[in-house]
Amino acid sequence: MLIGTILRVKGSRVTTVPPSASVRAMLAQLAAHNIGAVVVSTDGFTIEGIASERDVVRHLNERGAGVLEEPVSAIMTTDVHTVGPGENVEALRQIMTEQRFRHMPVVENGRLAGIVSIGDVVKSAIEELETEKASLVDYLHR
Repeated sequence: MLIGTILRVKGSRVTTVPPSASVRAMLAQLAAHNIGAVVVSTDGFTIEGIASERDVVRHLNERGAGVLEEPVSAIMTTDVHTVGPGENVEALRQIMTEQRFRHMPVVENGRLAGIVSIGDVVKSAIEELETEKASLVDYLHR
């Protein structure tokens, strides 16, 4: 299965925040959309970073509650790994597992095209297994 297939099912909407947004405002976006990470982008198309719940927790532990008023740029990850819609989900699952990424932005033609979570990847694997199982059961009952 390809990454683009996941995006066709789940949609390509990505919640973004500008790097100047406060961490508190970013948390409001996470809560409002029931998501675990946002792409940090000034224009909604280019990726300047990614910030997650984990980033907030780590920085809260290091610097205290004052971090909530700091800009997202102070806590975001700037070395963002991305994937293209034509890439294989299995390869992405390995990367996400080995590197402990939970969210991976999808980029097409240099522009943000979606985001895939580890949950999306696991769901696609389960769907593939269910399809395979149904085919095998059908084959055995012929």
